Amino acid sequence: MDKQRQRELKEQYKEMKTYLGVVQLTNQTNGKLYIAAVRNVKNIWLRLKMQLDTGSHANSELQADWKSCGEEAFVYKVVEEKEHSPQMDLKWETKVLEKKWLDLLQPYGDKGYNKPPKE
Repeated sequence: MDKQRQRELKEQYKEMKTYLGVVQLTNQTNGKLYIAAVRNVKNIWLRLKMQLDTGSHANSELQADWKSCGEEAFVYKVVEEKEHSPQMDLKWETKVLEKKWLDLLQPYGDKGYNKPPKE
């Protein structure tokens, strides 16, 4: 690939819009939810699926259900996304979005895989 083409591709990449957001995995077998806020929703499903398929996901309960129920038992969806802006504090914005959805859905205990907030 020539240098001009490389420059063009880099510019196209820089101009691509990225979105932070909140994703949800729903286990259709037991109704449990997993909520995660991420800085880039574009490729998160591939990463989550790879972690779960290889047994390396940090959430042991979700991992165990993935192994016992299988991928077909789970539905993935993006529940909210927000376009990045240069002045945005991504860490803070991600935490705010996650808190909003955790408060709304309460995916704890029998309802989900997330750990309840410390009081």
